[in-house]
Amino acid sequence: MSKIGRIGETGVSRLAHSEEDKLAVLKVKSWMEEAGLTARIDHFENLIGRLEGKDPNAQILMVGSHIDSQPYGGRYDGTIGVLGALEAIQTLKDKGMQPNCTIEVIAFADEEGSRFNKGLFGVRGLFGRLEEGELQRTDKNGVTRREALVAFGCDPSRFKESEYDPEHIYAFLELHIEQGTVLEVMDEPIGIVTGISGPLWLTVELTGFAGHAGSVPMQIRQDALVGAAKIITAVNELASMDKDAPTVGTVGSLQVFPDSRNIIPEKVSFTIDLRDIDEKRRDLIERKLRDIIGETAEEHQLTYTLIEDTRSEPRFCSKDIMQIMRNESRKMGLQPPELKSGPFHDSLIMSYICDYGMIFVRSKDGISHNPEEFSAQEDISLGTELLYRTI
Repeated sequence: MSKIGRIGETGVSRLAHSEEDKLAVLKVKSWMEEAGLTARIDHFENLIGRLEGKDPNAQILMVGSHIDSQPYGGRYDGTIGVLGALEAIQTLKDKGMQPNCTIEVIAFADEEGSRFNKGLFGVRGLFGRLEEGELQRTDKNGVTRREALVAFGCDPSRFKESEYDPEHIYAFLELHIEQGTVLEVMDEPIGIVTGISGPLWLTVELTGFAGHAGSVPMQIRQDALVGAAKIITAVNELASMDKDAPTVGTVGSLQVFPDSRNIIPEKVSFTIDLRDIDEKRRDLIERKLRDIIGETAEEHQLTYTLIEDTRSEPRFCSKDIMQIMRNESRKMGLQPPELKSGPFHDSLIMSYICDYGMIFVRSKDGISHNPEEFSAQEDISLGTELLYRTI
């Protein structure tokens, strides 16, 4: 898989609905068919492989993750969850086992959200949870999501045909790399996830007034970038207030206009990513941050807009599924630690649809969303074995 969209020796770039993404989806689709599943790509660009169960009226067990990546990503993020699920279901078939319920292996479209600044697209689409204006969102080249989907081969006018009735879903299981250091510090190959932190994504746009960098006095400038710098610093400081809390805050994307060496910046747009497993603590930080944005704009005579791109409460894993994982781990001679997830995953949306469970695989140095991302084959195999036993 890492050969598709490869960057450097170990990196991967497979942006949502791109040519590289399409090549990857078609490759996994062919592997699903080789494994004896019926496979299709829906109009959200979700890839779904289906193993029919004995009871056509039973609810569906879904297993999977995503195969799209960040623009400067690694080869394991999401991908092990799709290929691990496929390996598990292929093993069922190899052993001649037909489950009572239908099992679907799914590679959700655009989990990452890096291209259109709005993630979890495929899983939200599948259950009718898309928001107004999502197809009009543009990437950095001005391509809309609608245009990208059409170029991929999907038809947004037929979204309804691809939607599922949530009542038909029994549970969802996801295998994923940890993307943190907890398992490595504990010297454990795999872990059982207890819940996912609630992400809050905001986009801030500050507007001042452009002028010559050499002639406008400092005291009368309306410099949007200076205002942005103060807010960005505040994001970092607010997220770091409680040293014992897992709160994290990030500004990962910033655009400056006119973007010239000798012009005072007139307009700056940047993203804020704020996450915490404690929703009340996150909301308190958000209120403080909104106050700072208003005060900074007033101080520097700027106007501003604040757009909420994503807001989710923390979501906790099914206790029943976690107990199954504990029991099966013991049979493997393991006692995986239990840990929460800071990053969000497709499981976040699935948690509103059905019970869900997640398995983490150790990440070397906790590195992710980077070509240096690495998880050992032995650890991935143990995670896949536990996924198979849990299924």
